[in-house]
Amino acid sequence: MTLETTRRDLLKTGGSLAIAFSLATPAFAEDAPASSKPVLPGDLKTYPKLSSWLRLEADGKVRLLVGKVELGQGILTAYAQLAADELDIDIKRLVITSGDTRVVPDEGVTAGSMSMTYGGVAVRQAAAELRQHLVGLAAAKLGADAATLKVTDGAITGANGAHTTYWDLISGDTAELEATGLAKQKAPDARRYIGKPVQRIDIPSMATGSLIYIQDLRPEGMLHGRIVRPPSYTARLTSIEGDVSKMPGVVKIVRDGSFLGVIAEREEQAIDAAEALRRAARWSAPQDGPTQDTVFDWLKKQPAKDIVIKDTANPAAAANTAATIEAEFRRPYHMHGTIGPSTAIATLGDDGVMLIQTHSQSVFETAAAIADMLGVPVAKVQCEHKQGAGCYGHNGADDVAADAALLARAMPGRPIRIQWSRHDEHKWEPYGSAMIIRTKAAVDAKGDVLDWDVTIWSTSHGTRPGKKAGNLLAGQMLEKPFALPTPVNGGAPNYAADRNGIALYEFPGQHVRTHFVTNFAARASSTRGLGAYANVFAIESFIDDLARRANADPLEYRLRYLKDPRAREVLQKTADMFGWSKWKAGPGRGRGIAFARYKNLATYTAVAMEVEVDRASGAIRVLRISSASDAGEIVSHDGVRNQLEGGMIQSMSWTLKEAVRFDPNGVRSEDWVSYPILTFSEIPPIDTALIERPGAPFLGAGEASQGPTGAALGNAVRDATGVRFHEMPLIPSRIKAGLQA
Repeated sequence: MTLETTRRDLLKTGGSLAIAFSLATPAFAEDAPASSKPVLPGDLKTYPKLSSWLRLEADGKVRLLVGKVELGQGILTAYAQLAADELDIDIKRLVITSGDTRVVPDEGVTAGSMSMTYGGVAVRQAAAELRQHLVGLAAAKLGADAATLKVTDGAITGANGAHTTYWDLISGDTAELEATGLAKQKAPDARRYIGKPVQRIDIPSMATGSLIYIQDLRPEGMLHGRIVRPPSYTARLTSIEGDVSKMPGVVKIVRDGSFLGVIAEREEQAIDAAEALRRAARWSAPQDGPTQDTVFDWLKKQPAKDIVIKDTANPAAAANTAATIEAEFRRPYHMHGTIGPSTAIATLGDDGVMLIQTHSQSVFETAAAIADMLGVPVAKVQCEHKQGAGCYGHNGADDVAADAALLARAMPGRPIRIQWSRHDEHKWEPYGSAMIIRTKAAVDAKGDVLDWDVTIWSTSHGTRPGKKAGNLLAGQMLEKPFALPTPVNGGAPNYAADRNGIALYEFPGQHVRTHFVTNFAARASSTRGLGAYANVFAIESFIDDLARRANADPLEYRLRYLKDPRAREVLQKTADMFGWSKWKAGPGRGRGIAFARYKNLATYTAVAMEVEVDRASGAIRVLRISSASDAGEIVSHDGVRNQLEGGMIQSMSWTLKEAVRFDPNGVRSEDWVSYPILTFSEIPPIDTALIERPGAPFLGAGEASQGPTGAALGNAVRDATGVRFHEMPLIPSRIKAGLQA
């Protein structure tokens, strides 16, 4: 069966046959010479056929096919707004298929705040191209000038009253239309949905309890699986003392090397059997490696690949330097802390194809990695995305999909569901890496920066499946294990560990280097923002201290070196919203401000914050947050605000509470008591402003606010206490000890 046949079969729903587009040429359009054709935007360049993105269905619906997936960020609603406006249809006509490797374009991983910059522009242009093509067909059919035709919800009407519809115009299955890049997009005053309030398309299902989450699915004939994990990363299964196969409901015990699982009829039976297996399993458990307290020393001692990402000399620095200031900042390992544990359902069909329902952010790469693990062709593993609890990064979704695939291979024809326990999720997900950032600046007698230096120590922020079985937890546990591929820091500077390591400030001299460690103290991969959170925390904390040393206002000091006019506007607007110039200090109260442009190419965000610090207990309370952002053109204001404000809340939690505890015996953060996160009662009022840029490129906002928020919080605590705290999280005991010292 070909991919195109599979696509057509998908759209034969309810007896309604999806009809492909004809290549009939619109009366008003001519092919431009190849040399003058514009470059297609985003992912449309890779998949130029419009049928890769849009299908007209015989029941009056339009199916939108996208490779990006919904993680709670509202991206599918934004795509629907773009498609509905450019097609001139009611948004309710759209049916969206997302992240199904059988039918959608491979848009890579949904990550990096790139869904709009690559996927959104593709959806928008594809819809504009299809509309132009259909209007051209209507002009030929109605004998009218295309410019005089009016389109309303897919119905096309001429000046003389003659009319047709998109669905009447399809002339067969002869060929497929390719995008030209010449179709004009809608003018702002002609838009119905873009930039307007639109209810998120998934909220009604959530509110009514519809089964949209992977955790809720219960396909017919389903069995339940559980995996027995080792006590630590390096432990290996040596024996099993006892037989649990006769326990109630147990269907099969699956063992492959140190991979150990159970399949049962009911979920509680699988849990009971897994617990019995855990007691019966014997492991060799070498005890080596650092703890959460020694990991920073460990980082500095590890062999590292030195990567210079910026090296701009200032010849005048040596002669004019009055002082050199240094500081070091530390970030611990962070969990994703997803509220709903990772879940997957895998079914091995009679045709030998493994179908995996998953909430992975990388459905194509994960399918390829699992195929590698199973030793089958890539075409034999297919992933179908289902929503899960949000996490923003590489959590356990891919690993539980691999777990389910291994159990399903042992039980063909039956769907096998695995849901990780909270214990599994906390101990085995890939964390955000611990980091050290050392800052140094040479300043003149007035306190102005002459030379700026940042050095970063970090392990990898990128061990997603990447089509390799060694990046899957199960792949490393098999009798013939797959080795973890040597981690890399990404394909370009400012990519992963050193993301936002280059300050946007224009200092006369600036030097940034990364000591990239390929070993691991704890399993690590992508968390929201990768290295940007820690790097911005360090940079913005340090520049705040330089401002104080120069007896300068922190806002004014930043503006000295910030030349980008959009950056300056964001920073100034944030200060104005906060009331920076009128703010009065009170007992135990402080204010802080911070700025960054995510990846130095995405959304601009500044955050100002007021905090109160109890000097006796060391407790910090965030009183209020003001923030302005420039995300380029905004399709969904509510969606962008949700992303920015959610990022602020997550960053507050990281900065105030979160750190993975571990030792050579394994991870000790096993639940919400040992790994606390921010609670609802601790969330302050947040005032968010969005700077409008109609017609500007989409910038991506999902990871823009974490760095500035953490830094603004640290700066506010410094202002309230007079003490700079260099290691996160800013827990009460650390604050109290620092104040006493």
